[in-house]
Amino acid sequence: MSAGFADLGVGQRGRIVGFERGRSSAYRQRLLSMGLTPGTEFEVTRMAPLGDPVEIRVRGFDLSLRKDEAAILKIEASPPPWE
Repeated sequence: MSAGFADLGVGQRGRIVGFERGRSSAYRQRLLSMGLTPGTEFEVTRMAPLGDPVEIRVRGFDLSLRKDEAAILKIEASPPPWE
């Protein structure tokens, strides 16, 4: 199930599945260097009222991303632990 950050709420988890094509390879490399690699799981910890920026917890640290930065990531929502 493919999703975007707008589809996830605070406390929900997801997994990075890849990157959108046609975007800046320099910015893609920057995201990779921050630990946002395919297969990495994250949790949404905060979201601004208008959805920009969104804060995620990934690999033990909190990272804030703007909407345009987050749009580069292809993600899928993880089901809640009780399902």
